[in-house]
Amino acid sequence: MKNILIKSVLICSGIVITFIILMDFMIMPSYVRHKKEQYLVNVKNKNLKYALIVLESEGFKGVVSDTLYTNRYDAGIVIDQYPRENTKVKKGRTVRLKISQNEKLVRVPYLVGQSLRSAELALSQSGLSIDTVYQEYNSDYPSGNITWQQPKGGDRLKKGLGVHIMVSQGVPPNFFQVPNLYGLSLKKAKKELVTAGLGSGSIKYRQNEDLIPYTVLDQSISAGTVLEKRAIINITVSILDLNDIYNKVIDK
Repeated sequence: MKNILIKSVLICSGIVITFIILMDFMIMPSYVRHKKEQYLVNVKNKNLKYALIVLESEGFKGVVSDTLYTNRYDAGIVIDQYPRENTKVKKGRTVRLKISQNEKLVRVPYLVGQSLRSAELALSQSGLSIDTVYQEYNSDYPSGNITWQQPKGGDRLKKGLGVHIMVSQGVPPNFFQVPNLYGLSLKKAKKELVTAGLGSGSIKYRQNEDLIPYTVLDQSISAGTVLEKRAIINITVSILDLNDIYNKVIDK
């Protein structure tokens, strides 16, 4: 019985010793190697595709976790990483990457010649706005219409930014702008000249069977001309038959 007990103790001791040896020489080294730490490689300023390859070769996994919209970098460049480069981390760690993406640019609409309200709507639809409004006297554009813009129509601008514009205040003070009389009746043409501060001069007649009689066909000073002093505008109007004018003159 005593021999059996001694034999059992020896067997148990052998098993324990064997387990300790296995732990020391096989299991523990494997566990330690699994938990081994190393310094994290720097992949900033690298192309994303190349950065992922580098991280994988070092035993890490790279994932895109954030995007920065900027034109300071080409698209797809790693601009930050976490954990930071040269940080001691365990192998197999996931590295989160922030990459660059080009800012979204939109085409600037053509605003010159439009009213201020129309320009505001066009810019709003494009994701832009009006930045600064300047004013100038400009006889080429009606009062309230846009005469200049920066950036120009067709240029590209970052969405959300503003456009500088110049708005016409019309004809300068003490100047006279000749109105467009073509197609108006003689009566309305004279009224337009009075409103513009100008006078109506002689009236000539030209036979024209396609238009209503006394429709303005021509004017002595071109429409849109800006004058520094008051002037008289001569008018040519249509008439069905020149004999009517001749007969009126004879009757007088």
